[in-house]
Amino acid sequence: MCYSVSSRRMVLVTLRRQLLTISSGTWARLLQRQSSGFVYSSTHGFNQNEVREKLQAFTGGSIDLLKQDSGIAVLTINNPSRMNAFSGSMMVELEERVSQLESWTDGKGLIVCGAAGTFCSGSDLNAVKAICNPQDGMKMCMFMQDALTRLLRLPLVSVALVEGRALGGGAELTTACDFRLMASDSVIQFVHKHMGLVPGWGGAARLVHIVGSQNALKLLGGALKVDNQFGLQIGLADGVLEASQIKQGAESLIQQAENWLSCYTKGPAPVIHALKKVVLSGRELLLLDALRTEKDVFGTVWGGPANLQALASKSKHK
Repeated sequence: MCYSVSSRRMVLVTLRRQLLTISSGTWARLLQRQSSGFVYSSTHGFNQNEVREKLQAFTGGSIDLLKQDSGIAVLTINNPSRMNAFSGSMMVELEERVSQLESWTDGKGLIVCGAAGTFCSGSDLNAVKAICNPQDGMKMCMFMQDALTRLLRLPLVSVALVEGRALGGGAELTTACDFRLMASDSVIQFVHKHMGLVPGWGGAARLVHIVGSQNALKLLGGALKVDNQFGLQIGLADGVLEASQIKQGAESLIQQAENWLSCYTKGPAPVIHALKKVVLSGRELLLLDALRTEKDVFGTVWGGPANLQALASKSKHK
């Protein structure tokens, strides 16, 4: 069957419109998924309430959240007797704390740290042994991937404050923050290979974004110990707090981290939220979709209170 030139053009126009419609729908779904933060749903065989109930059976420790008037919150992994390893109930508490931060309209920054001089040693082995079958392991994996993806997508500028050791899942947790600050004697180590595992909380995917695929393969395949200098060299660490700065203990360390973070959180909360959203879009979406998102977010702050105040004070070149 032969078609005229005009007929072929009409077919091409129709196909183009259909592709644009599909692209637009995909873009909308991507934005919706990004804004909600959730990675898994019932379509993936994931029942969050069911997983929460199972995890809560393994108690111990806590996830403590302190919201400050400065707009910077402190999230503390608190299970010192287990080197701040995550019990099942702590995994549930982490998800709950992330939910609280998602609705914190006055928030601008977040410091994630560990209690009693160390960061986090991953999963509590007691809980791991009890859920060692593949089905339960996959459900725990999906639950923590959701929680840590939502942590990274918070409209806050976040930093992991690494003191002591960040091992296994604790190393993965550091990658769910925008930045990482390391104390002078701290170590980050992806020890999963030693346990016959790979990262399951999204740490491998995030690590590739942070240090590149070759460095990620070295860190995972070699289970390399990353001290602060090695961390700076490969881009895993964004700053080091020297021993002379932290002689007064953990409070001084957190204050140093807050001072460092405040350089990136000065200004009205809505502007910080908008900045974080356009950066997330650039990282997670295709270029054209990221550009459209940037345009939409730009429209929410153009002519807004902060913009008008800046224009009135002519603060652009200050």
